[in-house]
Amino acid sequence: MMNQDDFVVEVASEEHLKYVDEILATIEEAANIRGTGIAKRKPEYLALKIREAKAVIALKGDRFAGFSYIETWEDKHYVTTSGLIVHPDFRGLGLAKRIKDMTFSLARTRWPHAKIFSLTSGAAVMAMNTQLGYKPVTFEELTEDEAFWKGCDGCINVDVLRRTDRKYCICTGMLFDPTEHLPAKISDEVLERIRAIDENVE
Repeated sequence: MMNQDDFVVEVASEEHLKYVDEILATIEEAANIRGTGIAKRKPEYLALKIREAKAVIALKGDRFAGFSYIETWEDKHYVTTSGLIVHPDFRGLGLAKRIKDMTFSLARTRWPHAKIFSLTSGAAVMAMNTQLGYKPVTFEELTEDEAFWKGCDGCINVDVLRRTDRKYCICTGMLFDPTEHLPAKISDEVLERIRAIDENVE
């Protein structure tokens, strides 16, 4: 019988690049089973998120168990935690919540003043978002960044989004406003890695 102690949930790094193809395949398979839309990502895109310390991975030994990543919009005024997935072999163990919590804490630590938002059609993600302090909002309260909305082009429901002039779709918009909450905290080791990455970018 598996339990939470069997899994390591951590900020992804170079050593985890070997899981990219499996992560993408698992995300696509889950979307096909649910019959819901998904913004498709390329392997290079996910690899970049891992290299930039903008992703969280769950492992059971050396087996891929779950994943999520972070994106920033409008000059880091908005942040999304995206692509949350748990491998079918490890569902129902509370792993999604652990991944979501760490990705959320990472986003809040890196961009403490950014609004964090989510577009989701999944009841489980909505419940997790609500526990973290997200509130349902209209799409008008989300980012206006065209690059974000272009990500919806790969979704099977994009026609709904276009027909409504981007006012609503199948997904529910949810928003976390940092001005209404206390700051988050993440490990000093990860913070040092982030500082080194940011210095190299500048």
